[in-house]
Amino acid sequence: MSVSRETEARCARLAALVRRWNPRINLVSKSSLEDLETRHIADSLAVASSVSDVRTWVDLGSGGGFPGLVVSICKPDAQVTLVESDQRKAVFLRRASSELGLNVAVRASRIEEVPPLLPDAISARALAPLDRLLALAVPHGRADTRYVFPKGARYREEIEAARKNWRFDIDVQPSKTDKEAVILVMENIERA
Repeated sequence: MSVSRETEARCARLAALVRRWNPRINLVSKSSLEDLETRHIADSLAVASSVSDVRTWVDLGSGGGFPGLVVSICKPDAQVTLVESDQRKAVFLRRASSELGLNVAVRASRIEEVPPLLPDAISARALAPLDRLLALAVPHGRADTRYVFPKGARYREEIEAARKNWRFDIDVQPSKTDKEAVILVMENIERA
């Protein structure tokens, strides 16, 4: 994926921060730390590019900042809110967004305890199966919110299970980093 030199430089600075903090907080698994640029950053760049025309973006269960911090790097004019219940990770997210000069707010709370945020887009990566993820995300959305969820090889099963409880429009975009993975871009979500 082609990005500007400034975006590339900020992503490199984020990677350095994650590597520095990871031994203390476990922001990403040790095994995936070696593949940080391809497994976490490139995936997050794909999430950021999967929807356009957003002024507000919420990332649920932000963890080490993927995709939320990368979304903010790619969309500097958007207000990005990161929701992360782990206080130590929230401290990292605040520090990283400050050091990178990002337009980010961090909510150090459980998703269910945060009042509705009503953004243009909501993302979550490796947080929960799709059915549970929709139950967490939809209360924060508006009628026109787009939901962006990277999913792995079992995404078809997750969609099928979610359709038992939800109605939605879905665009399944192939992952640029993993031939078995996809990015689900969903709209018009309502309980079945």
